[in-house]
Amino acid sequence: MTAEITKPSTAPLEWEYATSREATDILDLEDKYGLFIDGEFVKPKSKSYFPSINPATEETIAEVAEAGEADVDAAVSAARRAHTEVWGPMPGAERAKHIFRIARMIQERGRELAVLETLDGGKPIKEARDVDIPLVAGHFFYYAGWADKLEYAFPGIRPESLGVAGQVIPWNFPMLMLAWKVAPALAAGNTVVLKPAETTPLTALLLASIATEAGLPPGVLNVVTGAGKTGAAVVSHEDVDKVAFTGSTAVGKLIQSQLAGTDKKLTLELGGKAAHVIFEDAPLDQAIEGVINGIFFNQGHVCCAGSRLLVQENIHDRFVDKLKRRLATLRVGDPLDKNTDVGAINSRAQLDKINELVESGQSEGAEMFQPDCVLPDRGFFFKPTLFTNVAQSHRIAQEEIFGPVLSILSFRTPEEAVEKANNTPYGLSAGVWTSKGSRILWMADQMKAGVVWANTYNKFDPASPFGGYKESGFGREGGRHGLLPYLKWSES
Repeated sequence: MTAEITKPSTAPLEWEYATSREATDILDLEDKYGLFIDGEFVKPKSKSYFPSINPATEETIAEVAEAGEADVDAAVSAARRAHTEVWGPMPGAERAKHIFRIARMIQERGRELAVLETLDGGKPIKEARDVDIPLVAGHFFYYAGWADKLEYAFPGIRPESLGVAGQVIPWNFPMLMLAWKVAPALAAGNTVVLKPAETTPLTALLLASIATEAGLPPGVLNVVTGAGKTGAAVVSHEDVDKVAFTGSTAVGKLIQSQLAGTDKKLTLELGGKAAHVIFEDAPLDQAIEGVINGIFFNQGHVCCAGSRLLVQENIHDRFVDKLKRRLATLRVGDPLDKNTDVGAINSRAQLDKINELVESGQSEGAEMFQPDCVLPDRGFFFKPTLFTNVAQSHRIAQEEIFGPVLSILSFRTPEEAVEKANNTPYGLSAGVWTSKGSRILWMADQMKAGVVWANTYNKFDPASPFGGYKESGFGREGGRHGLLPYLKWSES
């Protein structure tokens, strides 16, 4: 009797991941949060509160105070008093100690901050834990090092603090945007009134508590929560010396027009529609991972996201096929699950905007691809999406979608790639993949973007400046350059 030989299956293996959900019992959440003014949490004079929503479940996490003009005025007064009496006159070495202690406590409480950032904002826990919070601590450490060396940072001038900085930050990277602004402002000797985004206020309030535990004097950091009216009150307050804003281009233009004719210093970090350029000689498998990181990191809620993919014509079809297969492996779902690659869209309003722009792409004739995946029944979720047959005139190629949606175009020559890359009102970032170093340098010189990544994407370092051109804003955050907007000086 002859035994049957069973041939091995040629079907692809399907791996099932066991749920690995991060526990939330490390958090000690309040039902209701006040404003952080002059070193303590206080009830809002406005007597108004709003809910902070978990976008993955649509459940209310906590009620948060909505600051009115009187509350903002109290915060600015506290910041002015602290600058005049305490923080401004304090030697740089002493300021450095406070900032360094904050950095250490961010490290020590990193898991707590990461869980709260994920709960409040919807980003995957592995991104909050491994990217956001380490970078936050890194920025505070970096600027602690500059606090007593300002005269060496800019030789030939005698730097002085400006006074009170009003800072308005977005919801996509709540803690990281806080660090980008608060750390250099404090190092330069300024005091701060911070307005976090209304959909993600909780980590800013926790950071305020941490700063107090670190011994930061009252009034040096104040946090006023609320929506657009609160931010407008901070920006327009007559006793604010410096305004820093990260957010939409439309709001940035409005702020610039409001401050025109005043002596307030202003920096703006606004929208983007970054070109991610893949040449025929690029390491394709590495480039695929770079593209995935460039657009699907943080659900595409990234101002410098590589949302326009330009692929050289002779590798276009092969590259797109590989990219589609890679999309099929992305796991969409519970942001607290360590296996999740794409978490929840930050809010219902943002999900509606993404849907509207995706529908426009289909109606204008682009070809949409989405992998098969089951989205959770509750929460704000959207499938990773890419479009081919995209024209430069399509809205999805021109407007910032701020979601997990990629538009793919092709090019033949480097000159055509540059022309298409620069055909946008934005100028925040770009990426280039090629094995030729000379081509990288040429492309970086030709593209109108503040940051150009070579054979990588979305890499940040506290010592490296970041910022844009054209409608992506002006000014730089990070590095020595990040200190400049918070200083005035006279000749030595």
